[in-house]
Amino acid sequence: MDLALPPKVTDRAFERLAEINEAEAMPKALRVAVEGGGCSGFQYDISLDEPSEDDLVLEGAGQKVVVDSVSLPFLANAVIDFSEELIGARFTIENPNATSSCGCGTSFSM
Repeated sequence: MDLALPPKVTDRAFERLAEINEAEAMPKALRVAVEGGGCSGFQYDISLDEPSEDDLVLEGAGQKVVVDSVSLPFLANAVIDFSEELIGARFTIENPNATSSCGCGTSFSM
C-alpha cells in the first residue's frame, strides 16, 4: 500500500502566488479544498484565504498553500501546479486519488 503523503506544490505555483501577493498589502495563502458537488461528485475550491488552526501549511518562495484537515485525505500525493495555456492560466491539481475527472479540471470522482 502506498504511503499517503501531503500534496506537493510546484515552484511554478509558489512563484505565481508570489506574483499575486506582490500587489497585496496583506499577502494571503492559497487555500486548496475539496467539496462535494461538481459534475463528477467532488470539486476543488481554490481561493486566497488566511491559514486556520487545523490547516496543513505548505511553504515555498515565502508563500503559503493551505489545505484543511477534511480535504487533506482527498489530496494525498496530489501535485498543485500553475498552468498557462491558450484557454487561460490557472492553478491545477494532479490528483492520483481521482478515478475520473471532467473536462473542466475542477471536478473529480474517487
